[in-house]
Amino acid sequence: MTGPSEWGTSPEVGVGPWQGEWPGDERYDPDLLAEGDRRNVVDAYRYWRREAIVSDVDTRRHAFHVAIENFQHDHNIGTVVRTANAFAAAAVHIVGRRRWNRRGAMVTDRYQHLHHHDTMAGLVEFAAAADLALVAVDNTPGAQRLETAELPRNCVLVFGQEGPGLSPEASAAASLVVSIAQFGTTRSINVGVAAGIVMHTWVRQHADLTKSW
Repeated sequence: MTGPSEWGTSPEVGVGPWQGEWPGDERYDPDLLAEGDRRNVVDAYRYWRREAIVSDVDTRRHAFHVAIENFQHDHNIGTVVRTANAFAAAAVHIVGRRRWNRRGAMVTDRYQHLHHHDTMAGLVEFAAAADLALVAVDNTPGAQRLETAELPRNCVLVFGQEGPGLSPEASAAASLVVSIAQFGTTRSINVGVAAGIVMHTWVRQHADLTKSW
């Protein structure tokens, strides 16, 4: 968490210009070496070119994909993309409108593979071709509890929009529907929060935690 310090100034993120002889590795960006690297990346990627970072993450991305419907310009998509990047999702799929508010992604969309499908049928076709199970996340009757369900290793985690939830087409295409246990008064939780919970559940079940930062 960042914010104003007690002295009224915000802490500076990242690192300044490279000190000493520059590394000869082509993964390093000359402009970043000269000017400093203030990007929101882990220290292991400081001064690296964007393409080099993406290539490195590609060597250890996980087997799950994330899809979110965007028929009403859902403002949570940026948060979902940012979380998918944190968990090294194979890709994020936007179903519906192509345009979405990227502010919540905090520039992580530059390092995350993104795909667009005009309709849910397009996503279903993609999943079938890639042999990926569709896992719908919705608190509907008959859904399995996420807390006790076993998520497929190779899958697409599908999330609906804030408010209306998943479309009937998404629910019908899913081989598994899971819901998150809730104990308060609200009918549903924010889709960005739900996406983080489900992705973390997949990580707990399938990821090699020794490879995390």
